[in-house]
This record gives sequence, structure tokens and C-alpha cells, in this order.
Amino acid sequence: MELVANGMITAQAAWEALGERVRSAQATVGIMGLGYVGLPLAAAFAQRGFSVIGYDVNPQKVQALNRGESYVLDVPSEKIVHALEEERLSAVDEIAPLREADAIIVCVPTPCKRFREPDLSFVEGAAQAIATVLRPGQLVILESTTYPGTTEEVLVPLLEASGLRIHQDFLVAFSPERIDPGNPHYHVSNTPKVVGGLGETAGELAAALYGMVVEQVVRVDSPREAEMAKLIENTFRQVNIALANELAIIARKMGVNIWQAIAAAASKPFGFMPFYPGPGVGGHCIPIDPHYLSWKAREMGSEISFIELAERINHGMPEYVVRLVIDAVNRAGKSMLGARILLLGMAYKREIDDVRESPALAIYDLLRRLGAEVSYHDPYVPQLRYGEETIHSTALTPDLLQQTDCAVLITDHRAIDAGLVLEYAPLIVDTRNAFPAHPKVVRL
Repeated sequence: MELVANGMITAQAAWEALGERVRSAQATVGIMGLGYVGLPLAAAFAQRGFSVIGYDVNPQKVQALNRGESYVLDVPSEKIVHALEEERLSAVDEIAPLREADAIIVCVPTPCKRFREPDLSFVEGAAQAIATVLRPGQLVILESTTYPGTTEEVLVPLLEASGLRIHQDFLVAFSPERIDPGNPHYHVSNTPKVVGGLGETAGELAAALYGMVVEQVVRVDSPREAEMAKLIENTFRQVNIALANELAIIARKMGVNIWQAIAAAASKPFGFMPFYPGPGVGGHCIPIDPHYLSWKAREMGSEISFIELAERINHGMPEYVVRLVIDAVNRAGKSMLGARILLLGMAYKREIDDVRESPALAIYDLLRRLGAEVSYHDPYVPQLRYGEETIHSTALTPDLLQQTDCAVLITDHRAIDAGLVLEYAPLIVDTRNAFPAHPKVVRL
């Protein structure tokens, strides 16, 4: 591929050769970031027969993978072991090996800063690192969720700092991650992949690459449409969850069972999609991604009021849940000061161990500030940090439940024994409609 830089073969010939290697699974794929997005993708390419170089700045992750140990629930360790045995996967914490990759896929976090501004420091750091090893003939794909324009305005200039030029020496595309941790039905291979290349050749190559591991690739004209598609998906969920939450608050005042009402509405076979209330939104997407869109809109002198309103409603749900707990405990003739509250589930959704942006953290903090003695049970989260403390999950036993003034179901893990809780807890606040109607159950 060095011949491209010397002008001895044309760029078009280089891209055609790369396409042939991709379609024959002879290309080497580099995955930058081996978290809940990058590791499943690395495993999928390795399973398909590609040689995969997985890069992560965390040496503990790299060491675990090279021992055949997965730390992502959706990727069994057996897959990692098999990929290692077949010499299809190597994990590294040095950037130099990525020079050997034909395609480098960037899967790094894109959080928000304190005031909900996009934090592109991980993307920028990744691009700067790639620039030190970038060689002619490589395809770079960004998967990290971000605002429209990032691929062209941020990624490309940082890559061109290497001295190489887009289109002539390397190609760039954007393909938003669509990983849903803990989803038993949808995974890398059967979730359609949106691809937007910066130029037709980049789009074709990126689509061909993903087409080797996913069943359906959806092409769009450029990275901007692909970047926007991801934000539309999660903004849609943010707004509709907020609507369900606001309706739940109103319904409670009206004496309406919102869960039955939504289920009844969902019986309509057209024109309606059910969303359900809850204690708030959490995770890596819904609480974060819409802010990228609203920030970009403000930068352009516009506003997207729906996003801001939806964020306020969802952000306020933990406080609303705490008010339900206060009312329930008070009606039982007890004070919140010293009340023993048990939180059931700390992960942001069922069957995963991820607590990022989880509403349970806010509920825990609010209850502690009220003077309650708060403990938690979560089979997926054995311990977590609260300020300077490390708090631990407690075993769910009849004695624990009987000694609790109120149990609050936040995350409806199937492993949480709802029957046991209903039998022994004196009072239950249910934010997930997991318990049947009962005098001791207060439902959101």
C-alpha cells in the first residue's frame, strides 16, 4: 500500500484491492475501543474469519481478552477463546499494531460535559492516535454517536494531520453503533447497519465490510445522514418515554391505572406504538445522545424544544419516585428519617450490569439525603461507588425484607424474586408494573 503514496498505483486500484480483500474476508480489521460496542463487533468479525486487532487503552481489558476472558455480558468467553485459538483475534494496548489494519473502526465513548455539551475528547484522542500510524490504503470508520458533521469537521482534519489526504490516501465513513446490551433477540448480525461514506467509494467499502457480518446494510448519502439517524432514534425514545412518564403522573392523580390504559391503547393495530413509564432513563444513549442534537441546533441559532422538555421530565422522575416512597412510608405511620429502604435493581435496565446514568443512583442519593438507611440488591451489580464509599449488593432474604420499611423496585431483573418480595416486604413501590395489585403495593 505504500505504493499509493509514491504514485506507482492509482488510488482507485488500491480501493479495488481493498474491496477484494474485504469480500474474501482476507482484510485485517482494527477495532479501537473494546467496550460494549467494540468487543461484540470484534467477536463478529473474528467469527466471520477476519483477522482482528482489538485496541484499548485499558491494559486490564487487554490482558483479560488475551486470557480468553470476556467482561461484556453479550459476548461469552467461549467466543473469545475460540477466536484466540483460531488466531483471529489479538488484543493490544499499543497503537502501533493498527498500522497493519486495512480498516479501523472507532468505538469510543462520546459523553456529555457538565453543562450537557458534547465531549468529543475520546474521538479526538482516537483520531490523533490513528494519525500516528495511518498509512495509505486504509479505511477509517467512526461508530461513536455524535452530532451531524463530526466525521467531516473533526475526524478528517485530525487524520489529515498525518500528512495523508482524504480520498487520495485514506477513506472515511460513519456507521452508528446500534448495540442494545442485554437484548436476547437483537445483536450485531441481525441488527441493520446504517452506513454513510464520505464519498461513494468509502460508502461502498464500508457497506461491503459490514455486509460480511450483518444481514442488512442501509446506505445513506453521507456521514451526516448516518450521524443524524442515530440521534433521531434516541431522541424519538427520549420524547416518547417522557410522554409516558408525564401521562403516568397525570393518570395517578385521576385514579387511572396507566399500565392498563397503555396496554389497551396498544391493542390498536395501527397508528400507535406503546412506550411505558419508569423511574427515569439511563444508559449510554437516551440520556446523552439527544443533547448532541440540541447543542448543534443551538450552535446554529435554533432550538429543539421537545428535547429540552423531554429531558426535564425524565430527569425529574427519580424525584417523583422518591415522593411516592415518602408518601407511602408516611401513610404507614413512619418517618423517612432512619427509614430502612431497599432498592431492587441498580442497573439502568434489566439483565445488564451497566449503571451509567441509571435513575437508581439519583434515587439512592435523594433517599440518603433525606436521612433514610438505604441498601440495595442487584444480582448484576455486586458493588458500586457512591462518593468516596463502596456500597455492596445485599442478599435478598425474608429477614432482610421483613426488616425493610419499604422496598422500591427500580430495575425489573428476572432474577429478582418478585414473589419473595411481595410475601415478606411490608411495603413496595413498584416503578415497573412487576407486581400484581395488592394493598402493600404502590405502583408508579
